[in-house]
Amino acid sequence: MKSLSLRILFFAGLGCCFFFCSASSFATPNSTAPTKGGHSSWQSAVTYCKAARGGDTEAQYQLGMLYAFGAGVPKQREYAAALFSMAGQQGHFEAQNMLESIRLTSSTLPGCMNSSSIQPEKGLQFSAYGGGNIDIETRLSRLPKHKAWIVDLVKTMSSWYKIDPNFALSIISVESNFEPNARSPKNAMGLMQMIPATSERFNVGDAFNVSQNLKGGLKYLQWLLNRYKGDVALAAAGYNAGEGAVDRHHGVPPYPETEQYVAHVLRLYQKARCC
Repeated sequence: MKSLSLRILFFAGLGCCFFFCSASSFATPNSTAPTKGGHSSWQSAVTYCKAARGGDTEAQYQLGMLYAFGAGVPKQREYAAALFSMAGQQGHFEAQNMLESIRLTSSTLPGCMNSSSIQPEKGLQFSAYGGGNIDIETRLSRLPKHKAWIVDLVKTMSSWYKIDPNFALSIISVESNFEPNARSPKNAMGLMQMIPATSERFNVGDAFNVSQNLKGGLKYLQWLLNRYKGDVALAAAGYNAGEGAVDRHHGVPPYPETEQYVAHVLRLYQKARCC
């Protein structure tokens, strides 16, 4: 099996997870990345399928994620489950977790896994949460200087709740784009977009007070991570749709908004913690 150094590109332009392959035998997506995320997502699928077909477990997992969320390729849970199973049987921990989350057994693989003459199908494009092949560290480097204090505060407070600050920052990036005064049409408020019920649940008196908002949001995130045993995909899904929806569906709820939300959070977060 070829030695690969895979870095996550998680769902470019779609909020679904891709991974940047830095092996010399691979095309480098960033070097030729088109402006539309759907096309770059499909190119990533082509790259991962080639590596997965050769036995690379990380590529099998990444390709499974593309099919799980319909990024660049059609959404096919059967393909995703088969790929997660293949990687998981070889000891890939995250693939094992995703197989538990997807709750489906399948041995059906995409055609590109069976023949080098077959390319992955192209899926529909969508970009509810924007795009760009960037991770959270790149995102933070582009923040205006007057928001640097927010990042420092998040990093400090995340350690209090034993949360990876990059995960918390990824959530905040998607939730509010680091705007302390953000308010959604559903009356979610502040950096971590606390709705009144969640604010009350976690004793947040003023959701527009940055420290109070972070305290409540991080407490909720910690609670979700504990509930789902560290599964960041389920924690993100719970943060968006509520833990009740995650529990009812035994995984990420099949709501387009939630699927795109989870994928975008993971795109930001996973690349930052890879390798």
